[in-house]
Amino acid sequence: MRRREFVGACAAAALAGAAAGPSTMARAASAASEPEGVPFSLSVMLWTIYRDLPFEQRLEKVAEAGYHAVELVGEFKDWKKQDFANARRKKRELGIEFDGTTGVWQPLADASAREVFLKSLREFIPTMRELECTRLIMQTGDAVPGLSRNEMHANCIETLKRGGEIAAENSIELLIENIDPEENPKYFLTLSAEGFEIVRSVGNPHVKFLYDFFHEQIAAGNLIAKLEKNIDLIGLVHVADVPGRHDPGTGEIYYPNIFRKLGELGYSRYVAMEFMPKGETVPALRAAREMAIKFGRPDKKQSSNTLHSGRFYASA
Repeated sequence: MRRREFVGACAAAALAGAAAGPSTMARAASAASEPEGVPFSLSVMLWTIYRDLPFEQRLEKVAEAGYHAVELVGEFKDWKKQDFANARRKKRELGIEFDGTTGVWQPLADASAREVFLKSLREFIPTMRELECTRLIMQTGDAVPGLSRNEMHANCIETLKRGGEIAAENSIELLIENIDPEENPKYFLTLSAEGFEIVRSVGNPHVKFLYDFFHEQIAAGNLIAKLEKNIDLIGLVHVADVPGRHDPGTGEIYYPNIFRKLGELGYSRYVAMEFMPKGETVPALRAAREMAIKFGRPDKKQSSNTLHSGRFYASA
């Protein structure tokens, strides 16, 4: 199953309610997420693993593999307030945080959808508080018939400028990503180069780019050069190999050099595993984690692209 198919099956509706109040256990989970000697943190995109298990058991499997963060794609769409409280208790028990989530699905490239997007963004923020999550992963939507690429490009910038203001007010980040044309030939943003241009034009530190190496390898390649050139604009990276979206090391991307470059650049945000394991899931996740740590340790630590430390907290 591709993520796009999974996303279509579980697009999230906004849910109400949140109360502020820092959690000592959540802060400890954040500290635990840093692999020793590596500037970045490691996460798992939850849609790729154990979809037949209950949510809490899936978190246990992630923790068993040595990770301290997961990213969500609508797993919470039918949750009630108690379900959110149960999820918070479980993630604190395991030392896990939710470092990113989807949940707002209106297109960015269509100006006629802008006000609906902004309304949906505002309405989704209480759900992010329930999740104690500050990073919202978004997509630009499909190309709009009758509009030129320049027009759609400009629409994305304007919508993200408006959305970035809301993000800044609420101490969250908006992350946009490209999708390769093989997976979705209708999708507007197929190249990371254009995504970086959009984020740079928005000019708001609360709007970043999600650099997905899997999609970019299929769409254009030349992964490391774009990583070096745009490191300041990257809010998250996703890892999977080509072909097949499998474990790093099973395909044509030489991930040791990717992890090495992230370490050299002092990238201090999340590296999320978004692959479909070829073999047993927990050993595959452990192997990917070990590879990232082994090659991600820089000879000299550098500071770059510091991870925003603000989080939402909800009472258990």
